[in-house]
Amino acid sequence: METTTIQIKKELKKKLDKLKAYPNETMDQLIERLANSQIDNEPLSKDDIKSIEKSLTDIKAGRVYTLEQVKKKNGIK
Repeated sequence: METTTIQIKKELKKKLDKLKAYPNETMDQLIERLANSQIDNEPLSKDDIKSIEKSLTDIKAGRVYTLEQVKKKNGIK
């Protein structure tokens, strides 16, 4: 395994130490875990994006109802 050395501020080191999953987790393991957590294995599809955009348009146009409004309209208590 190839290794490299980096310099970080003491405050950042303290933050990283608090993020360890267990006391003996190495910095390499921690950084890899954090980096992997930022990778989206299920990105939004084009249909998902279109649905979100339509929903945002409905919200901006006022075509939304609160839960209370829906309950009242349907006679639900």
